[in-house]
Amino acid sequence: MNDKMKILKDVLGRSRKSNQEHLFYCPYCNHHKMKFSVNIDKNVYKCWVCDKRGTDIYQVIRKHGTFSQVQQWRALSGKVEITEFDNLFEEKEKPAEQTIRLPDCFQPIANGVDIRAKSAINYLIKRGVTSEDILRWKIGYCDEGEYKGRIIVPSFGLSGYANFFIARTYNRNWMKYKNPRTNKDIIFNELYLDWDKDIILVEGVFDAIRAHTIGTAIPLVGSTLRENSKLFQALVRHNQRVYVALDDDARAKASTIINKLIDYDIQTYSLDTSGYEDVAEMPRDVLMARKEQADRMSSDNHLFQKLMNL
Repeated sequence: MNDKMKILKDVLGRSRKSNQEHLFYCPYCNHHKMKFSVNIDKNVYKCWVCDKRGTDIYQVIRKHGTFSQVQQWRALSGKVEITEFDNLFEEKEKPAEQTIRLPDCFQPIANGVDIRAKSAINYLIKRGVTSEDILRWKIGYCDEGEYKGRIIVPSFGLSGYANFFIARTYNRNWMKYKNPRTNKDIIFNELYLDWDKDIILVEGVFDAIRAHTIGTAIPLVGSTLRENSKLFQALVRHNQRVYVALDDDARAKASTIINKLIDYDIQTYSLDTSGYEDVAEMPRDVLMARKEQADRMSSDNHLFQKLMNL
């Protein structure tokens, strides 16, 4: 039996042959009939029910196989550089999940229209934040104390407790952002993320609020995306398409992130944000159109894109 076919059967279970293709039960939609078509020679796959498809069967092995099966497939495909995967997922003692208290002055805007919240609400309206966004992101504000005059957007970890928050001024305070002095190595709002959708990497939380309609939008809490960060490891582990949508003036940062994701065989796309100050300023229909037009990055075309931007 073909070595790759053996791995596929170990990962997906039994199959039946149809011409040059092998039909399996779909691991994505779990349809009761064998509708997941795989063509090893052409290195493509497609489910005829949920329309999950791709041009590299390795993505299926990465998502549904064991670490050993991934290693075997990489070796058969000539992808022998596996040390980065070993290092990324080496066994380490898991630290306790970070939790923090929201500011004592925190008032959820969705609780009702208090006259003191008028300035905060006007600021959100000007930024295109809807009432649905306020509910989804549990946005609040402070009108006294250390965070007086600031919008508060909390982040919740898998435990259900707050693990970070963004505090953005809405009344011209000299410091735009005054976030808590705590560890930033978190996945913002991990509790509510849908890892089965396309991932949209953005810079700030207001960018994520705008972009959540085109995928699972995740803001970078830190200044970049390190390989040993929780977010990077989650992106590799979940192996979903990633659209990098950083501000147009952050091309160097975006380029570094794209390179890292490509190194780990993540399907990575560069979403054009030119013409706007940031993603939060982009109309949602423009965002969707640019996502559909986004180029998939590879080592070759990413290098070409960097040269064109010099």
